[in-house]
Amino acid sequence: MKRPTKTVSGERPKQVIGFADRLDFPDLGWNDIEAKIDTGAYTSALHCTDVKLVPHGDSFRLRFTLVGERGQKKKQFVTDLFQYKTIKNSFGQSEKRFVIQTRVLIMGRLIRAEFSLANRGTMRYPVLLGRKLLRNKFVVDVSLQNVSYQMKQQNPAS
Repeated sequence: MKRPTKTVSGERPKQVIGFADRLDFPDLGWNDIEAKIDTGAYTSALHCTDVKLVPHGDSFRLRFTLVGERGQKKKQFVTDLFQYKTIKNSFGQSEKRFVIQTRVLIMGRLIRAEFSLANRGTMRYPVLLGRKLLRNKFVVDVSLQNVSYQMKQQNPAS
């Protein structure tokens, strides 16, 4: 489905995505993960458990467990590339969360973005994409779903 989009000279046209999609996170070995596109959220989030700082020599590393959809195996990661930021949760309250950078494949585009690590166990979608990732790249049509996933299915080599 092709839709006209506005562009500013020199910018890539914005792509239309739906309210939810299935995305790939190649750096994490996570594929076809359900994500909610949330224009009300500024920061994107990944569902994780067991988020802990672990000593490593004179510094610390961040250890976390990625939890995908039901039935998927949990994956544990350790990184020394992280930040500790204040994020507003879904209730508008500020809380401190660890934030990592990783790449996400959406609409054939590999995008490096920040994701806060949060326990989204009570949420329908393990991934939330916020405005910071969406800005100047995508327009959301809430009547659509799985646009990127369908595109990937039609062009598996992309």
